[in-house]
Amino acid sequence: MQYIGFTLRNNLFVAPMAGVTDRPFRTLCKRMGAGLAVSEMVTSNSLLYGSAKTRRRADHTGEPGPVSVQIAGADPAMLAEAARHNAERGAQIIDINMGCPARKVCNVMAGSALMQDEALVSRILDAVVRAVPDTPVTLKIRTGWNRANKNAVAIARIAEDCGVRALAVHGRTRADQYMGEAEYDTIAEVVRRVSIPVIANGDIHSPEKARYVLDHTGADGLMIGRAAQGRPWIFREIEHFLSTGKSLPAPPVSEIHQICRAHLADIHAFYGMETGVKIARKHIAWYTKGIAGSSAFRHAMNQLDDPNAQGTAIDKFFGRLAETSDHLDNHAMNVSADTLRELAA
Repeated sequence: MQYIGFTLRNNLFVAPMAGVTDRPFRTLCKRMGAGLAVSEMVTSNSLLYGSAKTRRRADHTGEPGPVSVQIAGADPAMLAEAARHNAERGAQIIDINMGCPARKVCNVMAGSALMQDEALVSRILDAVVRAVPDTPVTLKIRTGWNRANKNAVAIARIAEDCGVRALAVHGRTRADQYMGEAEYDTIAEVVRRVSIPVIANGDIHSPEKARYVLDHTGADGLMIGRAAQGRPWIFREIEHFLSTGKSLPAPPVSEIHQICRAHLADIHAFYGMETGVKIARKHIAWYTKGIAGSSAFRHAMNQLDDPNAQGTAIDKFFGRLAETSDHLDNHAMNVSADTLRELAA
């Protein structure tokens, strides 16, 4: 896919998710079939550039390009400076967050709260585009502030006029948070009203749903977020289905084990032992979600505070599953709660 000056493997994007799309996760998703991964948002507050958290979020060492860094804030000058700061440090794409519905973000008039003030949106986009003339700027939005105020089309037209090169639209309003189902009619209208690439986002959780959303909206690509948590192979599944019309078989237990184990090792190396163990817990929970009785295993896992212990527990867990069947979809899933607790002991 040709996308704002870059050649991508395909039109599948990893959505920026705070606390999730760190370098280990982005790299994994790209390896599993994603064409582009957008970083978790980096604050526009220059006072925080030196914090360990911000440095980690801006760390793209060894990551396959193009590198897309998302910035967030509400002040045009500060966002412009944040864009320059990141471009000077290797960002190849600057993405602006106007889609986050989190209260702590919206309370400072950042994220999707900005969609209430179209004049401010225009000033921000103009300032950022002018600040990094050699770096493409993209934008992520929602369909509007609430269902009575869906102004995604107006924001999209402002973005195009300001020189934004591409747009991702989540099919919910800010007020919807992540409740209910995403709607795609607004995204389809945005596609009709602008000439820049539009990426559809929201509730894309299967290859079949991906095909439906592309057909319904006419979007240039798809952005996948929560469905990739604990299931990074969803990108190769969608890629295969879109190109062949056929479904790939579910990954065998042995492969899931390998993916999870390698991901944990990357997390531990990236964050260090203490923080890495904590970050790894939520990913382990996602990898094991849906397996009967696995809640007991996750509870026991959350008591572990050593990377080696986490790895050993994962080896035992998936090893026990593989003894019965190498495919989760055919597995009887009858491992007892006591056995699962023992696996994490």
